[in-house]
Amino acid sequence: MLPSIFGENLFDNFFDDPFENSLFSGRNPLYGRRGQNLMKTDVKELPQGYELSVDLPGFQKDEIHVELSNNYLTISASKGMSKEEKDKDGRYIRQERYSGACSRSFYVGDVRPEEVSAKYESGILTLSLPKKNAKALPSSSEITIQ
Repeated sequence: MLPSIFGENLFDNFFDDPFENSLFSGRNPLYGRRGQNLMKTDVKELPQGYELSVDLPGFQKDEIHVELSNNYLTISASKGMSKEEKDKDGRYIRQERYSGACSRSFYVGDVRPEEVSAKYESGILTLSLPKKNAKALPSSSEITIQ
């Protein structure tokens, strides 16, 4: 019996359908090899701005880059295997730790770039983006169905 992580095992590649749309396949696209470049993100709109929480486990702070340009926030991270890990004796049978680059962009509208702040702690990048013209969020109202 082979170990299975997130519903995948060593022989998954042998049974893949070459015509399968991997993002919308029957398996969960957020885990396993299909989700390796996906940065799981929570975006919250507050009256005074936006708050983003981005999962970036395993990255160091210096491997993460955040840029705000033309009302788009771009978060990118890259990680390579260190020389120390490459030179160890033995060979890998399966290597699941992430090595590579990932990036996501979000349209954030008019924010005050000079007041944007970021904090990276315990594998979670938290960004605060204050709005230029902070307004109260629209209150909910019932809509009559005709």
